[in-house]
Amino acid sequence: MKLKDRKKILIGPSSFGDSDRTPLHYLVKSGYEVIDNPFKRRLKKHELFDLLEEGVVGLIAGLEPLDKEVMQKSNLKVISRCGSGMSNVDVDAAKGLGIQVYSTPDAPTTAVAEVTVGALLSILRFVPQMNQDMHQYKWNKHIGKQLQGKYVAIIGYGRIGQRVGQILHAFNAEVAAVDPILSGNKSNVPVIGFEEALARADIFLLHCSGDSPLFGDREFGLMKKGVYLINAARGGLVDEEAFVKALDRGQIAGAWLDTFDQEPYSGPLCQYEQVLLTPHIGSYTVECRRQMELEAVNNLIKGFEELEGV
Repeated sequence: MKLKDRKKILIGPSSFGDSDRTPLHYLVKSGYEVIDNPFKRRLKKHELFDLLEEGVVGLIAGLEPLDKEVMQKSNLKVISRCGSGMSNVDVDAAKGLGIQVYSTPDAPTTAVAEVTVGALLSILRFVPQMNQDMHQYKWNKHIGKQLQGKYVAIIGYGRIGQRVGQILHAFNAEVAAVDPILSGNKSNVPVIGFEEALARADIFLLHCSGDSPLFGDREFGLMKKGVYLINAARGGLVDEEAFVKALDRGQIAGAWLDTFDQEPYSGPLCQYEQVLLTPHIGSYTVECRRQMELEAVNNLIKGFEELEGV
């Protein structure tokens, strides 16, 4: 196939192919021209307008904003999301414009679940603080807390939430799910309302979709003092200003945040040592990235084959 005949594919995720180039090689071998993300970070809307020109018809998508305006100004035929959440993609608009949309919902499950529990154990036992002290030749002990017996509210009980729940049972934690889709007889854990979770939980784990604030001044005010919060879902779920105030008054004893409204992040939470911050690495393992990226490439190719009646 001549280069001019190849379909142009934009790669949105900045880390795509970092750990294994096989998915990219497969895409090229299958007859596609690959355009890399030149900014090596999450693409902004105005950047998408420019990059989706020049006859780009396919997109391996990360978390860039794919709304109706972006799609209308593009020539996209297939969007293959490399990840599980679809809150950044206007799926209805895509359907109306005849754009095929896919995702990889299964691949991130184990990687995100494992790091969630690992981060939770770390903040309960002050591991980051003591590690930092030791590297500064300081022998300081911080007394922590056990996970056993803690009341854990998992907000969003889909694939990742369920896997986290399974792991937490091994620690004899008391696990409850907050998910409007579930009912008590369809889940292996108690299903409670959000208001009950706010009043009872010692630990909040966010594994839900959406970008609108779920935790603000009101919600933090209804929690017990000294709770823990884990957000491996979407940065917009937590109102940062309200979160800072909750930290200052001791409402939040510790937290792990892996997602942020603006990435890269350099905001006020960098000043709080009780808040463990990571640069959106929930699914960032060799095994997960390989599976997720290969699935995204296969979904993209499948989408074009379906459009062409192959």
